[in-house]
Amino acid sequence: MSTRTAPGAVAWIVSLNAVPYAAVPAYWVFGRTRFQGYVLSRRDDDTMLAEKLSSKLAELHSRRYSRDPSDRHLSGIEKLAKLPILAGNHVQLLVDGEEAFGSIFAGIDAAKRYVLVQSYIIVSDMIGLKLQEALTRKVAEGVEVYLLYDEIGSYELSAQYLDHLRAAGVKVHHFHSNRGPGNRFQLNFRNHRKIVVVDGQYGWVGGFNMGEEYLNGHPSLGHWRDTHMALEGPAALALQLVFAEDWHWATEEVLDLPWYPSAHSGHAAPVLILPSGPADRFETASLMIQQAIHSAHQRIWISSPYFVPDEGVQTMLKLAALNGVDVRVLIPERPDNVLTYWAAYAFLGTLLEAGVKVYRYQDGFLHGKTFLVDNSMAAVGTVNLDNRSFRLNFEVTALVLDEAFANAVEAMFEEDFTRSRAMHLDELNQLSFWHKARSRAAYLFAPVL
Repeated sequence: MSTRTAPGAVAWIVSLNAVPYAAVPAYWVFGRTRFQGYVLSRRDDDTMLAEKLSSKLAELHSRRYSRDPSDRHLSGIEKLAKLPILAGNHVQLLVDGEEAFGSIFAGIDAAKRYVLVQSYIIVSDMIGLKLQEALTRKVAEGVEVYLLYDEIGSYELSAQYLDHLRAAGVKVHHFHSNRGPGNRFQLNFRNHRKIVVVDGQYGWVGGFNMGEEYLNGHPSLGHWRDTHMALEGPAALALQLVFAEDWHWATEEVLDLPWYPSAHSGHAAPVLILPSGPADRFETASLMIQQAIHSAHQRIWISSPYFVPDEGVQTMLKLAALNGVDVRVLIPERPDNVLTYWAAYAFLGTLLEAGVKVYRYQDGFLHGKTFLVDNSMAAVGTVNLDNRSFRLNFEVTALVLDEAFANAVEAMFEEDFTRSRAMHLDELNQLSFWHKARSRAAYLFAPVL
């Protein structure tokens, strides 16, 4: 009754009738697509959190970017975000681990009042220990520090690591995805967001978790190609709002932090912070991608490590390519998720036939989640183009309306294309029957997982 897609409903119906002893327990864990109990403060004005943040939200709206009324696609995206596009931000693209971690840890070290850190995965390796040391040092300096992590993504994180942080005074909590009525067995909802906010003025968001492989590469996949971004200005407070909502769900505490929205004095870019997740009324992430494709006149370039988009996104990609838009999709050659890797072969042929250019990244594992629209809008965030990001994960995306930032993203893509190979219809037509059967089977289960 509540499955959001027809293929997902069909897959569950077949499974529940064919193998009920296996499918019923699986449905308890993976079946629902609505996250019960999580109330977004910007949707329900009666919540304690909404009441506390109402004045702060009003201040954010006072920093709204004055856009051209003809840009109707931006109006739709603002409605999805339930936040305005904010003017007066300095933005910086961070490519790969050395740049990203260098910027994040320098920002934490410079904190004067508070630090907020949220990560899907934290590993107690070199990077995890460096984070632990940085946070405990800031607490010793009198800075308030909050750390939120996903208990499923960080399932290997030791109690000793967490106890050390708590003993030092860091406020630590897991996202608590199975809290609330009906959520006890639900392990399918994940908080996939990666956010750092310092003093409400500086923020970081993108694909990087806190682990050494994001810096030095993966033992079997090689170089880890990822993308993050840093921002300074009012948009950092929008990231702070997203963190505050997640912290409130996890702990039932309302963060009362200093709130000083100030514009950057130099070159300033409009930025929209767009959170998405299974508590949303609409399928926010999917609609965001579809709107971005629809708004493209010259090009739409997309990078995603897991590429199994729903039919709506596939259709929009085909239509854009048929209309003469330069549509390029960059995905990994080496997979770390077998299901999504095989499922992609079920529909890549129809995309290529429509004129979509598909590139396979060769130099290690591609993990960046970015897209570029014409030369006017670029996005960096945590959203993959698959069912999990569209419907099951809590995600966040930063959309930047700035030509200089778009140029930087363009240069990054161009460099990635030189390290990639273009796919052709011939290679798909030459696949064996068993390869095609395996991809169709994986595609059948993609809506379920």
